[in-house]
Amino acid sequence: MSEASLAAVFAAVIRRDLTLAVRRRSDVFTTFFFFVLVVSLFPLGVGPAPDTLRTIAPGVLWVAALLASMLALTRLFAGDYADGTLEQLALSPQPLVLLVAAKVVAHWLVTGVPLVLVAPLLSLQFGLPSDALSVVLLSLLLGTPCLSLIGAIGAALTLGVRGAGGLLALLVLPLYVPVLIFGAASITACASGMAAGAHLSLLGASLLLALALGPWGAAAAIRIALE
Repeated sequence: MSEASLAAVFAAVIRRDLTLAVRRRSDVFTTFFFFVLVVSLFPLGVGPAPDTLRTIAPGVLWVAALLASMLALTRLFAGDYADGTLEQLALSPQPLVLLVAAKVVAHWLVTGVPLVLVAPLLSLQFGLPSDALSVVLLSLLLGTPCLSLIGAIGAALTLGVRGAGGLLALLVLPLYVPVLIFGAASITACASGMAAGAHLSLLGASLLLALALGPWGAAAAIRIALE
């Protein structure tokens, strides 16, 4: 199969999943507003002390992004698994890894990109310096795809399992810890006047590792679930 046809299939899967997401706008808005509400409630609960808000900002932003991303993970493959679409994708002549990667990209576009775009605006509530806002944007731009790629493996492993949501959290949360640490540390370093490059480089390395292993792991787990 030519590269052009593989690219066309990749784009078609992304377009299909984005169309389905538009039809289920409530699911998209749930993830987005969860992130906005969680981040916005902390300044109200902690109080207006600037030093305290700047200290907790990196952890609040990243934990909220992590939890918001997890809200949509159970829907990544479950709908296609229930109606038989996933089985048809597995039987198609196109590589399942490619199809899974396309679904993960669509998941990130729907759940990750809105969080990346709104995070710098929400960061203003915490009094972060202006140069830290770009680090917030860049760290989430590197980190949220990792969350989707790692989460895809957990979502595939829990297909057809009763109580999949709780099991999914147990599987992926330990794997999210390095991304959480590097992402929050990059914002903390910048807000403290130090260079954030090392932490962002580690986030970039995590993304490359997730890109290399995530779709393959998810595809293997899907084949096991369909057997």
